[in-house]
Amino acid sequence: MAIDPYANCNLEVQPWDCTLETCCLAQSSFLYLPNYGGNLFYAIFFGIFIIPQLGLGLWHKTWGFAVGMVIGLALEVLGYAARVMLNDNPWSDNAFLIYLIGLTIAPVFLTAAIYLCITRIIVIYGEHLSRFKPRTIAIAFMTSDFLSLVLQAIGGAIADTAETDKDAQTGINIMIAGLFLQALSLVAFIFVFADFSWTCHKGVLDMDPEKQRIRQSTLFKVFRAGVLLATITILIRSIFRVAELWEGFEGKLWNNETDFLVLDGAMIAIAVICLTAMHPGAAFGGLWQAANWNFKGKKSENIEEKRRKNDSGASDSQS
Repeated sequence: MAIDPYANCNLEVQPWDCTLETCCLAQSSFLYLPNYGGNLFYAIFFGIFIIPQLGLGLWHKTWGFAVGMVIGLALEVLGYAARVMLNDNPWSDNAFLIYLIGLTIAPVFLTAAIYLCITRIIVIYGEHLSRFKPRTIAIAFMTSDFLSLVLQAIGGAIADTAETDKDAQTGINIMIAGLFLQALSLVAFIFVFADFSWTCHKGVLDMDPEKQRIRQSTLFKVFRAGVLLATITILIRSIFRVAELWEGFEGKLWNNETDFLVLDGAMIAIAVICLTAMHPGAAFGGLWQAANWNFKGKKSENIEEKRRKNDSGASDSQS
């Protein structure tokens, strides 16, 4: 049964003393009571996926990818757990702050994991086919990710702690800037990915035997499709969040939980499924580390040489 958001409004009661009997939902952060079941489902869903991400990360030694995914998933869990708390007390400032910042910045870490994938995909097909070095791509997109993260976190904190509508709007505007930067980065990433794919189709690929073996595997082809789908779903989510906050906390989108659960929760859920079921460690056939590149910009070793060194190191450790 829907609750009238304007029933029982009483401005004389302080927010920390509010209950559904003494205050109205219009005095909280939403014009609805966050759905207990739906938000609990997402909190459990994202929590469950932390386990395979940790396991696969340790097994395949995809350290950077695992860190990005686990932090992103942990923030998703915190955000939805906070929304469950808001079901019990929609006037809780602490729960609202955890929700707002957690679910706003979580996808930043997921996109960082995706950016690590594209740089290694470039190495597998041939760095000579890319307009930019993997190192340059990683630094550019991760810098953008970091700026987006800072803007969204600062904006969320200002919006939640603001004492006036003007200050709250300032925080919202900063969050919008961060989300817009994230969306713009994802669009640029898709163009870079598409351009590289076209160049690979027209150009001469790196004929290193190990790289050929990886490229020809069905798992690697499915993995590439999964990365693209994950990127698109996170982009959809980012565009939705920009539109949601553009209207402000009084807007229609902000106060429609169904839209939020579908265009934020479900989109990120699809991305997480893709990046887990089509994990890069398995797709790279154990050569995720061998397909690495150097942040210092030094010339990369041949992937076969890296593989031999890895095998030699493993043999020495066993002996």
